[in-house]
Amino acid sequence: MAKLSVSAPVIGIPACIKEIELTPFHAVNQKYIMAVIQGLDATPVVIPAMGDVLNFDGLLAKVDGLLFPGSISNIQPHHYKGNADRPDSPQDPARDATTLPLLRAAINQAKPFLCICRGMQELNVSLGGSLYQQIHQVSGKMDHREVGTTTKEKYMPRHPIHIQDHSILSKIYGQPTAKVNSLHWQGINQLATSLQIEATAPDGIIEAVSVKNAATFMMGVQWHPEYDLDDPLSKAIFQAFKKAIRPTDSKMTKPKAA
Repeated sequence: MAKLSVSAPVIGIPACIKEIELTPFHAVNQKYIMAVIQGLDATPVVIPAMGDVLNFDGLLAKVDGLLFPGSISNIQPHHYKGNADRPDSPQDPARDATTLPLLRAAINQAKPFLCICRGMQELNVSLGGSLYQQIHQVSGKMDHREVGTTTKEKYMPRHPIHIQDHSILSKIYGQPTAKVNSLHWQGINQLATSLQIEATAPDGIIEAVSVKNAATFMMGVQWHPEYDLDDPLSKAIFQAFKKAIRPTDSKMTKPKAA
């Protein structure tokens, strides 16, 4: 693996709280760190789940983009006026307190980002949308939960998605359909008004969104593109994100002195 350039863009990755021996740790799954390094040629920086202790505007001034990762935890239902979640639903209130305001600040500052799985749900909730808490119990919906025992089995492509005509995903990928993995209980129910649908599953569940009229790359996907960066759809998404976190050629090239 080539060493990153000292001038490589910096990507902030919000952490989850993981308790180890009764002590809270701020943690990010290594696959997201490697996706930033290998898929974006960027330097990953972990953002601790410290909520309002953080100065979000100051933090955003120090990074070139953000990747909001998936997690086993779910957003606390009170953030979207939802009913009480299932008793065994893992929660991470410190992450909620960090990611939801950070997403709103990133949009206000036109900072590029990619939201994956829980990250896409956070994007929707942060802007006023709501979630299905157990999609498989909703009439007419598929079971989107993971299957298998090995990592390879869990991240195998599970179902097709339909990519919306004239969407950002359609422009960067160039195909109307793709097949994606599926490892989630929850998903978007009511879409936030400032988001637009990029792709859907056969049962109508929203699989990808983007921020309407965004000045830069601001996308969320429900599947896990970080698992296989050689997959054509994953490659298209990370290439679009990579382009957004780098200055344009005109900014990179200084004019010669007369």
